[in-house]
Amino acid sequence: MTLLAIPELALWDGIVSIFNAVMTPLYWAVSALLVGWHWLLSQVFDPNSGWAWALSIAGLTIVIRTLLIPLFVRQIRSSRNMQLLQPKMKELQKKYGHDREKLGQEMMKLYKETGTNPFSSCLPLLLQSPIFLALFRVLDYASKGKAHSGIMESHVQSLQHAKIFGAEISQTFLKASGPGESNVKIVAIVLILLMTATMFTTQLQLMRKNMPKEALEGQAAQMQKIMLYVFPVFFLIGGFNFPIGVLIYWFVSNLWTMGQQFYVIRRNPAPGTPAYDAMQARKREHNLKAGRPADAGEGSTDTITDTRPVVRQQPKRQSRSDRRTGGASATAASTDRPTDTPVADPASNGQTKQTNNGQQPAKKAAAKQTASGAKRQPAAKSRAARQAAQKKAAQKKPGGGSPAARKTDS
Repeated sequence: MTLLAIPELALWDGIVSIFNAVMTPLYWAVSALLVGWHWLLSQVFDPNSGWAWALSIAGLTIVIRTLLIPLFVRQIRSSRNMQLLQPKMKELQKKYGHDREKLGQEMMKLYKETGTNPFSSCLPLLLQSPIFLALFRVLDYASKGKAHSGIMESHVQSLQHAKIFGAEISQTFLKASGPGESNVKIVAIVLILLMTATMFTTQLQLMRKNMPKEALEGQAAQMQKIMLYVFPVFFLIGGFNFPIGVLIYWFVSNLWTMGQQFYVIRRNPAPGTPAYDAMQARKREHNLKAGRPADAGEGSTDTITDTRPVVRQQPKRQSRSDRRTGGASATAASTDRPTDTPVADPASNGQTKQTNNGQQPAKKAAAKQTASGAKRQPAAKSRAARQAAQKKAAQKKPGGGSPAARKTDS
């Protein structure tokens, strides 16, 4: 009975075959970069020396991290947006704290409208994982004298026995053997500690220098704490099974990340953070040395624009008396607000005189109201005069007028 006759093993073999098919292009790409850097460094170092291969791995790391710079920029922007969104996120938590489903929907809506991805901080690490695995497999095969791709066939023996500080870079701490076993373990432990320390320091400087106090609470803070403690511990434990060459790759990658992040935090920190305050202090000191005001050029243009549509409030209906009262109060307000402005007087040879422009509109409005009242009063008087004249004319006519009027006349 063959292994393929067992369904579980047959399924596992199929998964492994698919995985190898997907990873094969990465194996070839990693091998090509490694061999290319080795050829370049062989012009300076011995082709079979460990330093030629170790620096080739460092060169491979630099190429990979350079290609990941756009993702790093996105990571920085997303991290900053998450920090600036903390006040709005707290408002949503207060408003929808009793309804987790509604809170999640509003959070995702806010992320989408502000272009923020809470998982962008993990993208560079996740995308490096396949490359890390491909390098691990290439070095693991080389330690056994095998080539994982056709490009490495002529370099397997050289890579297998290349040494730095007496340790073969293709061996691991747990599988170290041969005359240089102790050297392998010492070099491996040193690289594991350096790799873990640089990873922890990188995350710690981000949390202490480039995160406001609001961002150190809630879901984002939990994610940052996971990255601060869990990832270094994971790599500390797993490092004992990594080849020396892989430890070199990860140490150089962490150094790159730490330097890149230090530059960003110093030159373009997030508002409301200790790094931002330190940058403003440096600017004030520089302005004073240059003879400019200390606060010249201060301020930040980092804002998060909420693009959600603003709900327009419909105007309330007012009665006619309310509208009249509002109009009167507005007129009174405009009357009580004098604005004295200098006006040039042609007769004073360029001198200016003060004119109360603020009272002129009020006087005109009062004059209009007086005129309108005056127009209404004559109309009322003429109507009463006409009625009196009609009454007198009716009395003068014989038999005219009402019986009460005749009785009064008699």
